Amino acid sequence: MPKDLKQPIILWFRQDLRLEDNPALVAACQSGRPIVPLYILDETNPGKWGLGGASRWWLHHSLCSLNTALYQRGSQLFLLRGDPLEILPKLVQKYDAAAVYWNRCYEPYAIKRDRKLKSILPFSESFKGSLLFEPWEVLNRDGEFFKVFTPFWRRALEIAAIAPPLERPEQIPTHKVESEPLESWKLLPRHPDWAAAFGSHWHVGESAALSKLKQFLDRGLERYAELRDAPGIDATSSLSPHLHFGEISPRQIFHAVKSLPSSTKFLSELGWREFAHYQLYHFPQLPERPWRAEFADFPWEKNTNFLKKWQQGETGYPIVDAGMRQLWTIGWMHNRVRMITASFLIKDLMIRWQEGEAWFWDTLVDADLASNAASWQWVAGSGFDAAPFFRIFNPVLQGEKFDPEGLYVKQWVPELTDLPKEFIHKPWRATKNFNPLYPSPIVDHQMARLQALAGFKKIKAGS
Repeated sequence: MPKDLKQPIILWFRQDLRLEDNPALVAACQSGRPIVPLYILDETNPGKWGLGGASRWWLHHSLCSLNTALYQRGSQLFLLRGDPLEILPKLVQKYDAAAVYWNRCYEPYAIKRDRKLKSILPFSESFKGSLLFEPWEVLNRDGEFFKVFTPFWRRALEIAAIAPPLERPEQIPTHKVESEPLESWKLLPRHPDWAAAFGSHWHVGESAALSKLKQFLDRGLERYAELRDAPGIDATSSLSPHLHFGEISPRQIFHAVKSLPSSTKFLSELGWREFAHYQLYHFPQLPERPWRAEFADFPWEKNTNFLKKWQQGETGYPIVDAGMRQLWTIGWMHNRVRMITASFLIKDLMIRWQEGEAWFWDTLVDADLASNAASWQWVAGSGFDAAPFFRIFNPVLQGEKFDPEGLYVKQWVPELTDLPKEFIHKPWRATKNFNPLYPSPIVDHQMARLQALAGFKKIKAGS
């Protein structure tokens, strides 16, 4: 690295929109050089995995929050749009920058891009700031990657102690460069403003993430372990969008939780996030192709009418419709209901899991390529350590088990508010107080289940 301490370091923010426990930021500050805090709206991401609509909404507010935090420390966030492979070398040359620092991302296109950038800018450095473990670090005794979660997580926790979080710098000496106004990126929806309810539900940014973690822990992890599957009760952390955008690090969460009673279950969920990124790293085709090759020949149905009814929460199954309406309204869905809605699309409607994956990608504020793909393949039975295909959720029984009083359904499907709880998950059986505006089931679950199992039998016979 050049010795002139006047040469700045470009700090390239990506999925690490925070100041605390930010290894690239800390290293840049320790260099003694001025820093260029930069975010690039990378519009070169190929295919359908560019930022979804809900993610764009979150990103806008997260960048605002990060800029405020930087301003409080005598700095600011600079914004540019385009191809980082073109923008960064030009900035390095124009401002005689000493290096570019960033925290690693693990999507296949990001890995390819970053490797090329390092070949162009050999003084660049990358850091681990988004995962507890690097995907290439956790291997079995034969030096191969794990295909099952439990041994993966056990081995991951054995290989090294997880270092404590880094403190945030109090002052960030800054070198100014050109910048675009955030509003020019048009990340927020306008006409119509389908995200109108997002702002009343979500507080975005690093401070909000830390507050949410504290509130969650104040409720107690015992409550989480007991009630995490009940969608009508506020028992989960809702930290997933903050984690994806890096407003809080997994290391911060791990150390806040690890010594508390009943921490095992919650930490294992953090482990599943690690395992999703691990899968994507070792099988980059995860978002498009089934890990279990036989599922490529599954006899899927192409029914755009059923797909649209599922997307709009008009299937006639209340727990499914409640989940899909919650997703559209606030950009998030309870995890238990994610499994139920995914199972219904794949196994009741026989629609390809990639269709659901794409819809969630566009509508979730926590849309994460690794977690989204791994979760859909888990439900479909085609992924790593997946649920067996013959595990087909009955939407009525799932509703009765996890939402017995109908609290969740009545919140998101107000047409059924007046139904007694014995009919809330099977309203077609009610003789009184049934709202005729609520649709009848679009398929018979028992018949759909038999059709799905027949399709599975067919591919098993051919494998």
